[in-house]
Amino acid sequence: MLRHPRASSRTHRIVALAVSGLLAGTLAACSSNSGQATPSPSVESHAPAGPVPTGLERFYGQGLTWAACAPYATSDDAQSAFRAGGIECARLTVPLDYGKPDGPTITIGVLRHKASDPDDKIGSLVLNPGGPGASGMVAAAGMVEQVSKNDLGARFDLVGFDPRGIGASEPQIRCLTDPERDSDRADDSETDGSPAGVAKQEKQEKDFATKCAQRTKYGDDMLAHVGTRDVVKDMDVLRSVLGDEKLTYLGYSYGTRLGSTYAETFPKNVRALVLDGAVDPDQDPEESLVAQGQGFGTAFGEFAKWCAARQDCALGRDPAAATKAFQDLTRRLIDFPVPVGDGRKLSYEDATTGAIQALYQQSLWEYLNTGLNELKQQQGSTLEKLADIYNERGADGRYGTTQDAFTAIRCVDDPRVTDPKQILEAQEKYVQVAPFLDDGRQASSARDSCAFWPVPNTSQPHEPNVPGLPKTLTVSTTNDPATPYQAGVNLAKALGGSLLTFEGTQHTVFLQGNDCVDKVGVAYLIDGTTPADGTRCQGS
Repeated sequence: MLRHPRASSRTHRIVALAVSGLLAGTLAACSSNSGQATPSPSVESHAPAGPVPTGLERFYGQGLTWAACAPYATSDDAQSAFRAGGIECARLTVPLDYGKPDGPTITIGVLRHKASDPDDKIGSLVLNPGGPGASGMVAAAGMVEQVSKNDLGARFDLVGFDPRGIGASEPQIRCLTDPERDSDRADDSETDGSPAGVAKQEKQEKDFATKCAQRTKYGDDMLAHVGTRDVVKDMDVLRSVLGDEKLTYLGYSYGTRLGSTYAETFPKNVRALVLDGAVDPDQDPEESLVAQGQGFGTAFGEFAKWCAARQDCALGRDPAAATKAFQDLTRRLIDFPVPVGDGRKLSYEDATTGAIQALYQQSLWEYLNTGLNELKQQQGSTLEKLADIYNERGADGRYGTTQDAFTAIRCVDDPRVTDPKQILEAQEKYVQVAPFLDDGRQASSARDSCAFWPVPNTSQPHEPNVPGLPKTLTVSTTNDPATPYQAGVNLAKALGGSLLTFEGTQHTVFLQGNDCVDKVGVAYLIDGTTPADGTRCQGS
């Protein structure tokens, strides 16, 4: 899921490129068991596959020790996911800095579910669920049952990896402690656009950047090498170590940026790319924020129509009045947060974050309506739980590191925004396209943590140019709340590939139960068949 930066439309976190793991409904399969036994440790080693960059031979030809996945779990989600049967995990060693292959090394967590028909196996299907900051290992474990129902499970090893700095990969990016994260969520100071409020916010952002460098092993060196530029190099090492001459890849949301960047960096090493819920590769940070706001605004409109047909709709029976009803319910939390137990209170930030979480998928709309009805009664437990899911806060109060990683990666993937005028203009455009998230306060011109980041960006948005690339498949959803439909159109055109349109309101769709989309995607991955121009699939 592409994550909005702070939930509030007045947020000073100007870049809005974040994705969580696969949709909540997909991860529900994580605890299933396919009936296969947990593997005993085994070492798998073979000669490097495909071209090997000079000086990296020892990485491209390394062996992997595959073993049980339970020791790799670093969160509640991972513990649940790694109960899936028939999976095995290993650690891939890569250089911290590819410009210094003899320098420090780091490790990448990798999870695999082997093809059920090894005699007819095509290779590995490597996936990334997005983020930046989401665990590919957790996502792959959650998809085992789904791919086992089609030919992908027979013809491919399903492989998920945790990008450098994330999840089971070591070292992890770490910025805030659990109590600090709770405090950050409870603080609605981003709604204060006064000079004093701006000064307070910028101090918090600068402190955040400092803590990231202090609390992450290798400090600035690690932060300088966590971006997309370096992750795609890890992906190529992984491709070789898995024994694949060419990469077959499935990327969701931010994972589409990884896919297109890999294609640019290693065009001759691509077999097939499925890119679902595309991030527009050519949008700058401000454009991305506004485009994402438009997506959420459209999704909220669809939710309002759905809700208005119900007797118990928290926002009333008139969809046109839903925005004001939502604002009236949530804005008062800025001054009067609602207690939710255990000493916690539902803040404005958490209420809007909970709403954003629910807008990613129609199956969560019921919970959003329940949460808003509770809020009318000065109760906030459902919205707080939705916000906890978004922020990866477990029942024990411990957080995953996705939010820390998200910030660290976007700060080196995109140019920093420091002009107060640009920031204010982006906020103004954002609330125009997502008015339900307008907090009604003076906009803040505060710079975000990237403006104070200790290392420069290593990438910037641009349209990919990859002549001769094999046909790719981009899947784009008409009412995607996080990555607008046009972004997929633009990416497919830039790559010279095929576009599959899904008519629905959700973020990403492939391998999530739509037979039409799955049929097209599976056929493409197995035999390279691309859909006819203009092909569309319908939602339920």
